[in-house]
Amino acid sequence: MSTHKKGVSSRSTSNKALRLNLDENKYGTIAEIGAGQEVARHFFLAGAAAGTVAKTISAYDMQFSDAIYGVEDGGRYVSKSRVNAMLEKEFQLVINRVSESRSKASRFFAYAATVSAKSYNRDNECHAWCGVRIQTYPGAEPTDIIVHVRMHDKSAEQQQETLGVLGVNLIYGAYYYFEDAKKIIDSLTDNLADDRIEIDSIDFQGPYFEEVDNRAINLHLIRSWKTRAIIFQPDGSVAVPADILYKKNVLTIRGSFKPVTKLNVDMIERGVDAFHKSHAVSEENTIVLAEITLNDPSGNDLGVPEEDLIERVRLLNSLGYSVMISDYTRYFSLRAYFRQYTSLQIGIVLGMVNVRQIFDEETYVGVEGGILEGFGKLFPDNTRLFVYPELDAEGELSEFTNLKVPNHLRFLYRHLLEREFVFGISCSDKKLLSIYSREVLAALPNGRGVWEEKVPPLIAEQIIENKLFGFK
Repeated sequence: MSTHKKGVSSRSTSNKALRLNLDENKYGTIAEIGAGQEVARHFFLAGAAAGTVAKTISAYDMQFSDAIYGVEDGGRYVSKSRVNAMLEKEFQLVINRVSESRSKASRFFAYAATVSAKSYNRDNECHAWCGVRIQTYPGAEPTDIIVHVRMHDKSAEQQQETLGVLGVNLIYGAYYYFEDAKKIIDSLTDNLADDRIEIDSIDFQGPYFEEVDNRAINLHLIRSWKTRAIIFQPDGSVAVPADILYKKNVLTIRGSFKPVTKLNVDMIERGVDAFHKSHAVSEENTIVLAEITLNDPSGNDLGVPEEDLIERVRLLNSLGYSVMISDYTRYFSLRAYFRQYTSLQIGIVLGMVNVRQIFDEETYVGVEGGILEGFGKLFPDNTRLFVYPELDAEGELSEFTNLKVPNHLRFLYRHLLEREFVFGISCSDKKLLSIYSREVLAALPNGRGVWEEKVPPLIAEQIIENKLFGFK
């Protein structure tokens, strides 16, 4: 998925390669495994490549590759660890072999890519790890930028062309935009048509990037239309969706989590309990995701600062949860995202207010088939809703079977109940139903108080210690 904008540069790919070629102080190695040598080809076609390229290499044979870069634990060659090994080896070779003979003004680099492109005889996942290691000034400690890419082109030839453009953009951006990480991200899809690639992970390391929060900068991938969602593991690291979701049952709960409350935690835990009763679902083969959307109900970006979102991610991570930030508005779009990676069970935990939203026909403005198309996309296979109760106007418990939907849709709701697409889950304590994140948030500027009883103790400690969300 590439940006709707055509990047930040008006330079063509060949002009970018030529500019690098004509700069005699930028010199290095290009190593590409798995999709031809398209990045190197751009530099040679541009002319004057002798000014830039010390060596190109494409070690396709596994034994040659192992001999050069080492044997990969687990046997995964299209991996972040492999591209790191390639960068380490190739960059050090450049330094060792030519640093003394070339100008003292030289800034050396190594580019590496390990790719699983479209196979001739099988339906494989098409993705790549691409990275560049550069010196931002002569003699500097190296700086790394590593990206994970999913390719959407239908042929191996098209995928090779795409990766060639991406590689030139990555090298060019690393050298000319290194003072602005967001500008590097924006430039990665220069000269690429929409939807040819999706960049779902980026990692910045080294000089000039010490101040870059890799968690926050990854959210810019969403806002620059490089991807639709970023997943953070409990340790705060950015996950590649295909790795974390493949052949997994997925349970997700959407919320603002600003801040995460005891009610949120109870919804998650009760949802997990109910989900584990589904066919072939266990703790070992299931991932639970707290999901936060960037959008309002109409699909407009709420403009929440990335730092604010990362504060919520940190709090959820501290409780042991994985977190997904997305720009999905409708639940059926969220389900379609998961279905790209797994054919197993999908569960969505939600409150009664969210179910009412699903049955609000205004939610489907712009969807050609309206609410019926929306429901057809939400419940085609192995997808279920787990509905948490609420308090009615009299303060009594109201459950999913009591839900009032528009009269002309009541038979549709009955159909979902009878087909067991919708389940009810209990709350562990009726008092939790009176907790609202917005009320906790409103109380924080007043300092310590009863709000502390409405959030997990660990969350209260972190809000107070780090003065989060306006706490004074």
